Amino acid sequence: MDERDDLDWLAAQFERHRPQLRSVAYRMLGSISDSDDAVQEAWLRLSRTGGSSVDNLGAWLTTVVGRVSLDMLRARSARREDYVGSWLPEPIVTTDAAPSPEDEALIADSVGLALLVVLETLTPSERLAFVLHDMFAVPFDEIAAILDRSPIAVRQLASRARRRVRGAPLNAEASLEEQQDLVDAFLAASRNGDFAALVAVLARDVVFRADRGAKSARARAPIVGAEAVAARILAEGSPFAGLARPAIVNGGAGVVVGQPGGRPWAVVSFTVADGRIAAIDLITDRAKLSRMS
Repeated sequence: MDERDDLDWLAAQFERHRPQLRSVAYRMLGSISDSDDAVQEAWLRLSRTGGSSVDNLGAWLTTVVGRVSLDMLRARSARREDYVGSWLPEPIVTTDAAPSPEDEALIADSVGLALLVVLETLTPSERLAFVLHDMFAVPFDEIAAILDRSPIAVRQLASRARRRVRGAPLNAEASLEEQQDLVDAFLAASRNGDFAALVAVLARDVVFRADRGAKSARARAPIVGAEAVAARILAEGSPFAGLARPAIVNGGAGVVVGQPGGRPWAVVSFTVADGRIAAIDLITDRAKLSRMS
């Protein structure tokens, strides 16, 4: 087998692992474009090594993507200090019967937008420990080598992250149909300007977050509480409720706002808990929306 055949064989093996590698990177970074960059870097490193010294290619690539994602996350965390308003992950949106095979891998295992929002509250090291161990069953000793910490310390990082995730509403108890029924009721109340009906579908401590982009003059801090959120929705969102079309956002019920056939103006994700809407995440950041298919 000549060098060209070796590289073709290695590329074929890499493609077998690409879906999982994108999943690891997306859970770490919450950005499809950044995830693809991390996966591409893993390929470059593999092609340079030739793969001859790699015993377990899947494990090796997962570790490399984890390490690259960690570096990217640390750099991004430093830049995020100047971000105005809420930074939300880049959504995976489908409006037809099923997501593409590539996107389906990214949203598997109930990795909704709400979970990614919670992961954003973790330190980069906590996020790596949780994502690699709890989501992809990477042993603590392998994660310890990435973080240059002891396996016991990494276990503690994962435990702290797990407690944070456990306390957040993540659509786990509501079927997609139940979520969609609540979203339909929310939209109907918004269109009709019905404050009482809107409050009725919102959890008492519902949170409304809006990601309008890093430099938007309209950026605001999150709003908490059913009445405060309902008032904001009716004041600013009612004119657009008629342009909202049902969509699946990261595996959960959501809507796309915009003219039919045109590029969306906004994507909205809803998180449901205990029969009410517990979180509303609005994305109008043009950079994120421009990457939607």
